[in-house]
Amino acid sequence: MRIVFMGTPDFAVPSLKALVEAGHEVCGVFTQPDKPKNRGMKLQPPPVKELALELGLPVYQPAKMRDGEALNMLRELKPELIAVAAYGKILPVDILELPQLGCVNVHSSLLPKYRGAAPINWAILNGEDETGVTIMSMAEGMDTGDILAQRATPIDINENAAQLFDRLAQMGGALLVETVRGLEAGTVKPVPQDDALSSHAPMLSREQSPMDWSRTARQLHDQARGLFPWPAATAALDGVRCKILRTALPGEVTDKAPGAVLQADKKGLRVACGDGAVLDILELQPDGKKAMAACAFLLGHPVPVGTVLTKQG
Repeated sequence: MRIVFMGTPDFAVPSLKALVEAGHEVCGVFTQPDKPKNRGMKLQPPPVKELALELGLPVYQPAKMRDGEALNMLRELKPELIAVAAYGKILPVDILELPQLGCVNVHSSLLPKYRGAAPINWAILNGEDETGVTIMSMAEGMDTGDILAQRATPIDINENAAQLFDRLAQMGGALLVETVRGLEAGTVKPVPQDDALSSHAPMLSREQSPMDWSRTARQLHDQARGLFPWPAATAALDGVRCKILRTALPGEVTDKAPGAVLQADKKGLRVACGDGAVLDILELQPDGKKAMAACAFLLGHPVPVGTVLTKQG
């Protein structure tokens, strides 16, 4: 099938690769413009562009999608289908209606749950036991189009957002290829979403980072893994703001106040939480420093047992 692919970050890379490996004619790859990064502010190509150039595919990077330029590019390419994965731009109606088979999108949740920008993170933040990927037909609304295919997967209680991101990216690529095959054969049956079951997954912000020790141990554990690697859960230890990168639930309980330090030694840092359960802090990153084991941090920043940690703004 003659396909235009649209995507930008790492999540989209497996989908593009899967389409090419399946033998489809990817006649063009649309991705966001290169952006300056790091101290030198050197322009950095998006991961999808890097793969496209490696595969010898033509790359298009329009700054806007509504000024007619992108539409003219697509008319010249004459795609039968447009496949989208984390492109980062909203497609106007004239583009959605251009291909014979329409536009399909790879979304990293089991729609209609978690429509929006950060479905992987919010599934973990909300303590979900399961998530998945959805291939949907694109419509004007935010992730509201008909469902063409879905695949579910369990979320491990210690899996963080970056690990789940990688798994769902691979699942999305495989399911996209299966769906395109079904569209070619005419066997795909679109299923409308039930808006009554929908939920929103808005963009993340640093306001979500501070850990509130009055919450349950499970909620704080989910916060640490759901906000990894950005913006990351944070806590103040010995007056130092630290990103909390990895935690564990030992299954122990205590009658100490929420935020009370129960252990701070070579075995790590153990803190009481609001439900009486205990949270282990295993790995952290002090501001301006590299990530390290909690026990290594404690060597230079002793935190006395009995210290009560408080939520930092």
